[in-house]
Amino acid sequence: MIAFGPVPSRRLGRSLGVNNIPDKVCSYACVYCQIGRTLTMKVEREPFYEPEFVFEEVSRKVDEVRERGERIDYITFVPDGEPTLDINLGLEVELLRDLEVPLAILTNSSLIWRKDVREDLLAFDYVSLKVDAVSEALWRRIDRPHKSLSLERILDGMLAFRDDFEGTIVTETMLVNIEYGDELERIADFLVDLKPEKAYIAVPTRPPAEKWVGPASEEAINLAYQLFSERLGGRVEYLIGYEGNAFASTGNVVEDILSITAVHPMREEALRELLWKNNADWSVVEGLLQEGKLIRLNYRGGTFYMRALKSRKP
Repeated sequence: MIAFGPVPSRRLGRSLGVNNIPDKVCSYACVYCQIGRTLTMKVEREPFYEPEFVFEEVSRKVDEVRERGERIDYITFVPDGEPTLDINLGLEVELLRDLEVPLAILTNSSLIWRKDVREDLLAFDYVSLKVDAVSEALWRRIDRPHKSLSLERILDGMLAFRDDFEGTIVTETMLVNIEYGDELERIADFLVDLKPEKAYIAVPTRPPAEKWVGPASEEAINLAYQLFSERLGGRVEYLIGYEGNAFASTGNVVEDILSITAVHPMREEALRELLWKNNADWSVVEGLLQEGKLIRLNYRGGTFYMRALKSRKP
């Protein structure tokens, strides 16, 4: 399913998601990824779906949401892999402009060293760049990039994009339970040069790809906030809370559950609220579990439900 939501976003309000990459094609295999392990590592761009098909699917979803009187703050490319691997990304953005909704993208930044990728990203209103590390060893440990990628080229590509982009740039730094040494200070120094409108500090809040992964210590999270704030002033925010249960309903509860959980693992309380909105009961979820379409995951005392993607199978 190409379009899903809208889902509640701590950054983007009510975000209608665009899933333009199949499960799970990516240039990274991040230890904390909520989608699961990377099935196909790629760095070469290629077509995945026809741009017209992507537009039709998103347009249909936008019409459904508007007919219910609900708002959409952004249409956001946040797929089951790295969105800039899609060679048709620029064409899709051009078509989606007709819907008159601001366009956002959450990218791992891995291909931003490429001029064609930067040109595609320039068409967005809001671009979120991943900056988990700026030193080679930690970058490879946390993000586990494709072997051909160069961190130096990626960082230079971000700075080049910053020079040309007129929209909103934000960064996200995911902090996990490892030793950072002086890395947080190095990241802070890089952010000074990048000049994001916001620098978000995140921790894993949903079940990660690797079972050993958890949030960084409170000391590390606080240190990151202090270091980033010293250099960026008030442009630093935590991204560590629960985004809420305000998931939109189309009237087809099974389609809603499967499309949302393909990209966005849902907490049990959010799933129960979605069922309530549709006058449905928990038997719908039990049925999807029995059919093997949905899986149940536990993480840090919470219960989550996710579509049974190949990337999540043991």
